[in-house]
Amino acid sequence: MSLLRAIFIWWQDQTIGTWFHTLRRGSKVGTDDDGNTYYEDRKTGRRWVIYDGDIEASRVPPEWHRWLHYTTDVPPSEAPPLVKAWEKPHVPNLTGSVAAYVPPGSLSDSRERARATGDYEAWQPE
Repeated sequence: MSLLRAIFIWWQDQTIGTWFHTLRRGSKVGTDDDGNTYYEDRKTGRRWVIYDGDIEASRVPPEWHRWLHYTTDVPPSEAPPLVKAWEKPHVPNLTGSVAAYVPPGSLSDSRERARATGDYEAWQPE
């Protein structure tokens, strides 16, 4: 990471200030399956996350979200939540990305749109 990029480009990685603050005052609490690392301030108890890759809040899994927002005091790294058989794995919000859902017939859909059936009659001006 270049020095200028580390100082100014916060949307791609942590800045030098965040890195220094984490090094000086942060205590690593755990890491999620996506590679994000969670820290807690040793003095004040403030909590934060350092993302591995794109900085997008929806990439934080629900169990870590609970811990970050002080809903629970025990981090998931110490007491993993019980996973029910019907639960699906966490998926971040993909809106605006290449992997976003595009319904059939949308203008963003690259596939050929299905032809109109006989129940549609186009309007013709008189």
